Amino acid sequence: MKNDFSATLATMTTEEKVALLTGQGLWRTAALPRLGIESLVMTDGTYGVRYSASQIDGGENWCITDFLSVVGQNAAESHQEAAGGSEALFSYSRPATCFPNGCSLGCSWDVDLAYRMGQALAHECQEMGVGILLGPGINIRRTPLAGRGYEYYAEDPLVSADIAAGLINGLQDEGVGASLKHFACNNSEYRRTEMDSQVGERALREIYLAGFKRVIEKANPWTLMSSYNRLNGIQTSQHHQLLTEILRDEWQYDGVVMSDWYGIKHRPASLLAGNDLAMPETRRDKRSLLAAINAGDVPQAVVDRSCLRMLALIDKVQRHRKPGFKADFTAHHALAQQIAQESVVLLKNEADILPLTLDKVKRIAILGKPAHEPVIQGSGCATTVPYMLDRPLDEILDVAGNDFHIDYAIGAPDDDADNAAALAQAVAVARQSDVAVVFASTAIGEDGENGDRSNLDIIASHEALIRAVAAVQPNLIVVLANSDAVVMPWLNHCKGVLETFFAGQGMGRAVANILFGHANPCGKLTVTVPNTLEETPAWLHYPGEDLKHAYAEGIYVGYRYYDKRKMTPLFPFGFGLSYTRFAYDNLRLSTPTLREGETLTVSVDITNIGQRAGKEIVQLYISAPQQALPREPRALTAFAKVALEPGETRSVSMNIQAQDLACYHPTLQRWVMSSGDYGLHIARSSRDIALQAVVSLQAAPWYLPLKPDNSLQQLLQQPAAFRRVTALVAQKSGQPEGVVGDRLASIAPELFCGMFIGLTEFLAVDISIDELEAALQGSVD
Repeated sequence: MKNDFSATLATMTTEEKVALLTGQGLWRTAALPRLGIESLVMTDGTYGVRYSASQIDGGENWCITDFLSVVGQNAAESHQEAAGGSEALFSYSRPATCFPNGCSLGCSWDVDLAYRMGQALAHECQEMGVGILLGPGINIRRTPLAGRGYEYYAEDPLVSADIAAGLINGLQDEGVGASLKHFACNNSEYRRTEMDSQVGERALREIYLAGFKRVIEKANPWTLMSSYNRLNGIQTSQHHQLLTEILRDEWQYDGVVMSDWYGIKHRPASLLAGNDLAMPETRRDKRSLLAAINAGDVPQAVVDRSCLRMLALIDKVQRHRKPGFKADFTAHHALAQQIAQESVVLLKNEADILPLTLDKVKRIAILGKPAHEPVIQGSGCATTVPYMLDRPLDEILDVAGNDFHIDYAIGAPDDDADNAAALAQAVAVARQSDVAVVFASTAIGEDGENGDRSNLDIIASHEALIRAVAAVQPNLIVVLANSDAVVMPWLNHCKGVLETFFAGQGMGRAVANILFGHANPCGKLTVTVPNTLEETPAWLHYPGEDLKHAYAEGIYVGYRYYDKRKMTPLFPFGFGLSYTRFAYDNLRLSTPTLREGETLTVSVDITNIGQRAGKEIVQLYISAPQQALPREPRALTAFAKVALEPGETRSVSMNIQAQDLACYHPTLQRWVMSSGDYGLHIARSSRDIALQAVVSLQAAPWYLPLKPDNSLQQLLQQPAAFRRVTALVAQKSGQPEGVVGDRLASIAPELFCGMFIGLTEFLAVDISIDELEAALQGSVD
């Protein structure tokens, strides 16, 4: 097609425009051969390319049940496909690299690795002819119960955004568009197409939109996907403030906004709000939009603007296509192993039980079904048929070689029930070993679309296995696979815990390398692990009532909540152990004073003071001084990852902008900065502060609009408004302004009532409320 989009648009009929703004089938955009417009293929997912050959290549032969089969896809089925266990299931998806899911990838805190993962995803898309990959997802992990938490990166918008930006840049640099999702506040799966996420303006801006804004600034995704839910009473797919006023006008985003699948409730309203593309194809949407355009309810200018965005997107994808491209799936598997290895979090290592070395152990018991049938991903539309699959037991045997004696027992063959014989066998194997490694997980299928988890427990039979083994074997290590935080009432019964989350097809090799010290764990948590479900920030208001979900904790999400309440979680945000130790020293600031528009560089020396090479994730948190708007005790503002040999020292630098110290004022409806001393906290985790410093922010003062019922104390805080009111009172009373000003200042601390009452009743000044309001006009200086 030609690059002159305006000329192409001028030749299009209204019916063709409507078709262009509507999907064709389940996974394509419309093809308009008369105009030389080819269709684009798009498909899920957030950590692997889920290419459904029967649906994408089958043309018009699709129905709603095809889509439901994707949404309801169970991760276990995809693993059976990978093992060749079901020819019928193979029609769902072509094999592809199943990379670590978002919950795991985020724990790498590695933007460069995310970039390489994006490149690999793009190469597989190019081989399959996919132009748009529907991801990544960066919704905040507000509650660990959320069914799709496994796809998302963190409870914090900054680390979520930076990992996503890295992946998107890798993807789009290789010619495949991303679709950043789900915009916005899609933070649970409970009745997800009906629920109204009720979010205050400040929390919306500082927590739930902040990541999207940052990704757009850093990576400019070619498309963005609106979510299923309502936001403050309005369907997000037809939310004008969200899709136009914020996304387009404020953030200057000009890519294509598409709906989530069947997420459009009113097609004309969605287009007017800024939702360009309705997916997938529905006759209803086409008919209603065409009728609204013909009736003049949707102006042609609105239609044409969205069509121009679609034409630009199609042209961009077509120009970057690489017909005949062959992806290197073997290399991608090695990358999946590396990412998994750098994402595994060592949560506990009592008495340095890990790594397993010959001077400490000879005989090792490997226990649990997940050691042989690994749990590597969640269920739903993102579920990927793994091209290859590392089974932890096989990888452990390979890495251990002939140096160690390895015994295996399944222990808990049935997820839904204890098996006395299998449990007894596992206990016997553990008793005769030097150390036992139990693989445990949450239930396959409980993490997915259209439903949330009911609790934070691992499978009951897996917990029973842990407790039974701990009774006979004090040297116990637990390897976890789960979508989000789990409670660990069994934690005191083991000496070591490896958290893998859902680490993809290379998890088995990654775990084996870490267990035997061939790799040094460096992952750190991007969520807070609670002691109980009931202590989590959203607990009292989840999942809501009357189809309304109140985000009543406001900005206090994740670690912000625990810090504000001075609660000690089981494991804090940013936590992760290593086989080596790091010393922090020599904190330096590029300037002691920061002004609006300026950048501060914070530098610190990190030294590996242990005996093994390792990587440390350095975190920078900011604390604000006392001000009008309450702030979280500390907020993550920057991070860096550094690799160090034993004894090596490197300087790590992180930049923050003055704007990073701002907060959103819902009354003023803008970002504001308050002058004062801000704490800079260099940390190993949100609860482990290594070094601290202070930077002084010098910002222009800001004021709230004053009203007649505000107190004199508040009036005194705004000099210009105080002068105007003083002048008014002096004029009415005949007293000098200086005398009036002193009088007002002297009585202000004792005068609790509003200034209008104070002036008219206590000072007996004959003024009207309109005169006082006029004097207060323009008081925001």
